[in-house]
Amino acid sequence: MRAWERFLVGEPEATMPLGNFVVSSWQRSLAQGVNPASRHAPLAAIGDNLRHLRHRNTELLAAAADIFLRLNEMIADSRCMMLLTDPDGVVLETVGDNTTIAEGERIHLVGGGHWREDVIGTNGIGTALATGRPAQVHATEHFCEGIKSWTCAAAPIHEPGTGAILGVVDISGPPSTYQRSNLSLAVAAARQIETALAQRASLERVRLLETCLQRMPATGGILVIDRAGRIVYMNGHMDTPAALGQRMPGFDPHRPMEAWLDHIPESLRVDGFDPVMLDGRPIGAMLVTPDRARLPARGVPSGSEADVARSAFSHIVGVSQPVLETVKRARQLAKHRVPVLIHGETGVGKELFARAMHGEFDFNAPFVVFNCGAVSKELVGAELFGHVKGAFTGATADGRPGRFELADGGTLCLDEIGELPLDLQPILLRALEEGVIYRLGDTTPRRVSVQLVAMTNRDLRDEVAAGRFRRDLFYRINVTSIIVPPLRSRPGDIDLLVAHFNRTVAERHGVAMRLFGSDIMARLRAYHWPGNVRELRNLVEGLLLASGSPDVSVEEISLILATDFTNVTTGSVRLADVKQSAIARAIEEAQGNLSQAARQLGISRSTLHRRMKSR
Repeated sequence: MRAWERFLVGEPEATMPLGNFVVSSWQRSLAQGVNPASRHAPLAAIGDNLRHLRHRNTELLAAAADIFLRLNEMIADSRCMMLLTDPDGVVLETVGDNTTIAEGERIHLVGGGHWREDVIGTNGIGTALATGRPAQVHATEHFCEGIKSWTCAAAPIHEPGTGAILGVVDISGPPSTYQRSNLSLAVAAARQIETALAQRASLERVRLLETCLQRMPATGGILVIDRAGRIVYMNGHMDTPAALGQRMPGFDPHRPMEAWLDHIPESLRVDGFDPVMLDGRPIGAMLVTPDRARLPARGVPSGSEADVARSAFSHIVGVSQPVLETVKRARQLAKHRVPVLIHGETGVGKELFARAMHGEFDFNAPFVVFNCGAVSKELVGAELFGHVKGAFTGATADGRPGRFELADGGTLCLDEIGELPLDLQPILLRALEEGVIYRLGDTTPRRVSVQLVAMTNRDLRDEVAAGRFRRDLFYRINVTSIIVPPLRSRPGDIDLLVAHFNRTVAERHGVAMRLFGSDIMARLRAYHWPGNVRELRNLVEGLLLASGSPDVSVEEISLILATDFTNVTTGSVRLADVKQSAIARAIEEAQGNLSQAARQLGISRSTLHRRMKSR
């Protein structure tokens, strides 16, 4: 057996330096007609391709730059080195102890070195890539003899949103540097890189959506795709092979964006393709689809409140994880004709979700909304079930159908269900159970079929315990449920919502849009938003209607929100004061219940404790 073959299988006598093997035996095997890959050849020198690979992984390198800079100082004299690889195990970056880096060059543990498991056998980088999990490989656990004098701990870096492996962080050094904490450090570094990638992606999505909203055509639908080929926005119903947040098949992020047109599915007709650039590089594209305006059927009852333009998930503005998860759940529930209870604070947009679920099921059917707390106790029954002539003082001469009849075949949306009078609750329960209602003053049964969507900002379990809401009715309307997140738990959506309201309000009132500077946006992100999205919309509307200059000022938002922002700078210290104020308000509103306060703030209890200690 030749020396390079003995080296490959790791025989003890095969102690040829790995660096020499790459330079000589690798080339010799090629000259002799041997296919190195078929023998698990260890390291293919990338050479000129390294520059190309670094260009392909620009985002990964940029996200890792800060953490590598900080850790370089920490491990400079530790006899360890840290590496960043691409998803194929090719080394892109090395930092750390200079002596160890020099020794790594002899085994090609250097930029361009290839460390995938099917190329070099068992090693930290290759094993982490193969399993998708952190791995620590020590000394003789390595496959090749030439690297048995090394120890390495590696953690994969996953793409936020898809979970795809983007690369690996590896900490390597001589066996004397082995310690379990190396793996923890590699995992922590990988998670920080993932966080940086998520933040960059979120900012890009906001810029992408802002641009697309400004370019939105007067007719037709739009499909917005980010630079990774993921769908981030859909306007209306489209026949796409991927759902919101998923990558379109064939939309390779490394392929020129213009080439995406060749991979658009036949079921998706496209009238236009508009790439979006940021700082001279593409961050996504807008696909314009033919106009498929949906008009209500002629048979919709005249009393219906159905509004086709609003009955779509595309009208829910937001790309944060809480919103995407809520939309996903709502889409799943919309497929089934079962009662849905939508929880959420005042102003979060509960009715938007109710309308979107209705539109997902049948946009031609009636959609009828009734606020149980908007009329007197005596009139609630007549509004829900209708009445006949002379049923009560003030009844119409010919009688009138109630909301149940108007919603027949469609959706009945009962807002503030917790305000429903206790003596009417058993009547509502019976109507839901049997599908039969009686108008007030009438003995004729009328069969109706409605999907009930109830909405509340109260905790109905507490209402049941207090005797203000019937337990049997609660279980009847709470077959499935949705919790709409408050605005403070989705600060990443504030930029997008401000841009959306800035455009739509300006169009509605025929006024000019205004500029929300970075200092203003920093303050809006830090604000607690007790009135949620409705409060934000009202803020933007007030600023546009009372505008004195193109730029929004700190004094203006301080006046409208009744919060003193004038002495708050955009620096991290002063914004921290605003966040601490929000924490104090949340704890006060929760009457000292830290778990409830954490839920209101959209953070974990441990995070709340940590921020309280930093006060």
